[in-house]
Amino acid sequence: MAISRLKTGTALALAATTIFGLAACSDPGASAASAPSSSATSGAKTFNLSPEQNRFPVTVSPEAAALVPASVKADGKLTVAVSPFSAPLAVYATDNKTPVGNEVDIAVALAESLGLKADIVPTAWADWPLGVESGKYEAVISNVTVTEERKLKFDFASYRDDKLGFYAKSDSPITKVDSAPDVAGKRIIVGSGTNQEAILLRWDAENKKNGLKPVEFQYYDDDSASTLALQSGRADLTFGPNATASYKSQTDGKTKNVGLVDGGWPLKANIAVTTKKGNGLAAAAQAGLNALIKDGTYGKILDRWGLSAEAVQKSELNPPGLPKS
Repeated sequence: MAISRLKTGTALALAATTIFGLAACSDPGASAASAPSSSATSGAKTFNLSPEQNRFPVTVSPEAAALVPASVKADGKLTVAVSPFSAPLAVYATDNKTPVGNEVDIAVALAESLGLKADIVPTAWADWPLGVESGKYEAVISNVTVTEERKLKFDFASYRDDKLGFYAKSDSPITKVDSAPDVAGKRIIVGSGTNQEAILLRWDAENKKNGLKPVEFQYYDDDSASTLALQSGRADLTFGPNATASYKSQTDGKTKNVGLVDGGWPLKANIAVTTKKGNGLAAAAQAGLNALIKDGTYGKILDRWGLSAEAVQKSELNPPGLPKS
């Protein structure tokens, strides 16, 4: 059941204090749209969700392979945790048991660039920190945002920009949303208590201060209700994690992207391969990722899953993380 209300006062203050903490919560399933049905509209893109992925061939990078710690190299495998609950990042294939998606492709390609074989381990997103610390997983590739707090316990090699997306109905007259004035007077669907809500609240406060019309915040219990509101004209925009919204847009053809915002706005946020702190694997992952970027494999993987807008020009080792809240 939909709830539509304007946020003011206490909610705004709370959002301002929690914006960076919420940005760190990058569980790919937290705000994800469910995988769309097979009845896509004309012009929609079809993604391969079968167990047979026919992935791009990868050449071993000698420089990157030389950086792999002996403890990881010993069994010839790179054990990678993924959370297969959110297309196109990671989801179970049509056999309901094989993880596929962008994160899985990155994991497989990275392992091969390091001269290893990927051992993909499905795991609940909330379980990855303990799994890495205990040694159960050697790496996590699961939409993890780099934060300064996480850098105290883990090392990172970035591989995607963390982006939030504004989406409108495909025939909407709205064509651009990239700053506060663009949302003035708009009816916008957003997740309660999320980083995107906090950003929108700050933009709304700026608009009202400048005499512009307020945003109408709309909150829905599920994706179906949200979709109906947008398609029926009761809402103008949705604002949430770009990866899942982009996938839905491309598969059903009913929405269009009209703007991207950094997930840590006003700061840049990085999605990264996550490893145990101090064991050296992150440096190898960075080198492997940069080899994949240089030879074009990385770009092909992101394009395959409709995520080219989130591509990085180079992988960074322990890039600046979002600050503690």
